Amino acid sequence: MNHQERISAFIELGKVLGEISEKPQESDWAAAFNRAEAENRWFTQENIALALRGIAFMLEADKLQKWLSNYPPTPDNGEKRVALIMAGNIPLVGFHDLLCVLISGNTAVVKMSSQDEVLVQKLVETLAEISPELADRVELSDGKIEGFTHVIATGSNNSARHFEYYFGKYPNIIRKNRNSIAIINGDESLDELRALGKDIFRYFGLGCRNVSKVYLSDKMSPEMFLATLEDWKPIANHNKYFNNYEYHKAIFLVEKMAHLDNGFLLLREEPSLGCPVGVLHFQPYATLDQMKAEVKIHEDEIQCIVASDKLGFENSVPFGKAQSPELWDYADGVDTIEFLLA
Repeated sequence: MNHQERISAFIELGKVLGEISEKPQESDWAAAFNRAEAENRWFTQENIALALRGIAFMLEADKLQKWLSNYPPTPDNGEKRVALIMAGNIPLVGFHDLLCVLISGNTAVVKMSSQDEVLVQKLVETLAEISPELADRVELSDGKIEGFTHVIATGSNNSARHFEYYFGKYPNIIRKNRNSIAIINGDESLDELRALGKDIFRYFGLGCRNVSKVYLSDKMSPEMFLATLEDWKPIANHNKYFNNYEYHKAIFLVEKMAHLDNGFLLLREEPSLGCPVGVLHFQPYATLDQMKAEVKIHEDEIQCIVASDKLGFENSVPFGKAQSPELWDYADGVDTIEFLLA
């Protein structure tokens, strides 16, 4: 397969996944949707469809061409066998890495997460219907992987230490925990603040691009901010989410820890970026210069900044768009294609 044939196959995959995401129960993905949700209750039908729409968004023809125009056309020799140690926090979270390996003409040796086996297998099956030759470049495993030359591994800070120990001798990209933040200066419209709810609550806040902490200027009180999230009240109907919310609420009450509570989200002033499910951290700030210094301090911990572009934060994304990354929005800012071309 030449470079353009690979691009064409992924464009077609995007079209197919986009159609499936609209009516999954009328497609041949219905069983995969049902089984994935049964095996991992965080993977609701809605969230799986959202993930497929996100992939379809990435694979639009103009986006693929724009992205790949920054690199030389790649041969189809498959000389690199790239181990992909996939995370399983949100549906098909490892797709971009798989795309990078295949579009660059290499072979993916995939260690699937136990949390996301069904969807990964179904995705590769769908790719095989479009391009058997391309799908043959994917080797799936739920156990030990062997015979690889490069490694891309995603996990927690703890698992990253193990990855560095086991895979340090190979050319590698090893990703650790990152969190995303939002910066509110008080001049945002109500629509923008409501859109921020998508960045907080989609995938139940489990993704590294989910906003886990908001920084509030003195023009936006915590109470005012919390009131803008009321549209997301139905999230409390999800059993696992609500159990997490109630658990942390009980801890806050017993330990007399200051917090605000709207019935489905606990808002707590806290310096750390990461927060558990059902909780959102916040921190006041006085000036933009102070805020920029704060971002600089935590730059290695931040995946994504949601803010108005008027505030001047580099690579910030608009409200509501954190979970719609472009192809060139590389995790941790590390260019995966450049790594694979080296």
